[in-house]
Amino acid sequence: MNTQRMVRKAKRLINPAAIALAIGVTLGSPIGMAQGTEGVDPEADRILQTMSTYLAGLQALSVEADVDNEIIDLAGQKLQLSSGIEMSMQRPDKFHVARQGPFAESQMFFDGQTVTLSVEDASLYSQIQTPGQIDDAIAAIRSTTGLDAPAGDLFYADPYSGLLTDVISGTYNGTAFVQGVECHHLAFRATKVDWQIWVEVGDAPLPRKYVITSKWITGAPQFSIRFRRWNTNPEVDAKRFLFVPGEGATSIERFTVNAMGEMMPKEDQR
Repeated sequence: MNTQRMVRKAKRLINPAAIALAIGVTLGSPIGMAQGTEGVDPEADRILQTMSTYLAGLQALSVEADVDNEIIDLAGQKLQLSSGIEMSMQRPDKFHVARQGPFAESQMFFDGQTVTLSVEDASLYSQIQTPGQIDDAIAAIRSTTGLDAPAGDLFYADPYSGLLTDVISGTYNGTAFVQGVECHHLAFRATKVDWQIWVEVGDAPLPRKYVITSKWITGAPQFSIRFRRWNTNPEVDAKRFLFVPGEGATSIERFTVNAMGEMMPKEDQR
């Protein structure tokens, strides 16, 4: 699908103000600190800390995920739009994310020095010079484009503080099964969103499902992600984190993000 058709389709389907707010509040931010655990059930707090410590201690990982993002269209109908994610990460300063979405296939690369955003079907890419670590790269992507990696808060150097930002209460709801895996079910309430997370039972407390509800938006749309094929000791080729432009690819100054959260070139750069 070319970029002009993507723009037209997005304008037909999406309420831009509503979905932009949903994207802003659902995908987490490292800015600010958790306000403590008052109001959070001690068992829920313990499991969240255990999961966060385990994730932060992984030197490398790879994972796949299925993402569902609900939006409210201009006629008031709730639609669920699905996409797929493949991610590889090496701490402290490298990651690669490939996303297949309803409008475009996109990739993000970070090699410790440069963030590259690429929309494959449009043969366009944009680069941001960002020496630093993974948290710095995510912040640069947000500030430059408004784009956010789904559930990016889970992969910070300190996931626990990011997850508990603005949390008012949290409960432990026993165990349930996600894709056949027994998980602890935790539910939290924050100022603008409610969110739930399912954490695998056992010695590898990995997140298996993460759901965020934008409760103050009409229709209470949800963002949900189901993780699968976790590999906590992958052999990842270092070249995976390096972007090499294809033949005929065009470098542009920057991407913006449309109402659907898809990367789009600025109109004046086409």
